[in-house]
Amino acid sequence: MSKVNTIRNIVHRNIERQLVREYLLKETERAGFGGLEFNRTPDGTKVTLQAEQVGRVIGRRGKVIHELQRRLKEDFDLEKPHLEVNEIEEPRLNAQVMASRLASSLERGWFFRRAGHSTSQNIMDAGARGCLIILSGKISGARHRVQKFQKGHIKFCGETALELMDEGFSTAVKKLGTIGCTVRIMRPGVKLPHEITIQDRQESGLGPIEEVSMLEIPDEDPAPKVEEAEVANTEEVVDSVVEKMAEMEAEAVEDAPDVAEEE
Repeated sequence: MSKVNTIRNIVHRNIERQLVREYLLKETERAGFGGLEFNRTPDGTKVTLQAEQVGRVIGRRGKVIHELQRRLKEDFDLEKPHLEVNEIEEPRLNAQVMASRLASSLERGWFFRRAGHSTSQNIMDAGARGCLIILSGKISGARHRVQKFQKGHIKFCGETALELMDEGFSTAVKKLGTIGCTVRIMRPGVKLPHEITIQDRQESGLGPIEEVSMLEIPDEDPAPKVEEAEVANTEEVVDSVVEKMAEMEAEAVEDAPDVAEEE
């Protein structure tokens, strides 16, 4: 298979998954759609859907979920689709669920500041490390603008943001216009790259360090203390030097006539 065909298959697969996601989001919005995962297996394509209310997705005697599987096979050409539904343990920590709730609050007439602060506070009360809410559109007035609500730790770019941040998006349709609602949540318990924990030896499975006794070796010839050393008398030293210089001058004078006679 050539490189061009490989790239074309990857693009086609991503477009296919995005169309499936939009379809299931529309069909299961009232059940609290929280995300979608695709896994290709030898038996076919496994689609795992996260929902707040599992009963609404399954339906009575599995009628709804069987209809969704049939539509996935006929309309999206998925090979042997198998749809599974998992219940969301904490909806307030799911970015897609909170974005849908925020859009619903705006459509019911909530003021955008009240809706934004209330949503961010609910997310932080659930134990999230941080959250960012972005409202863009005709929030108030005739012109488009953007309003942000931020609490806690937030990563905006890089591999850290892709791995530790969950993002959800929904749309609120009002009389003034359309408002886009973006919710980004940093999950609880995540470890940031700059956070380093130093463990004890017992926690890491190492034994305690043995105590080492220090031996002091005395010096063989200790230096005498300054207080005990004998200090020479300064005056005697000066006198002896003066006398020595006088003797040297006298000897020089006595030798001077002998030198003159020889000349």
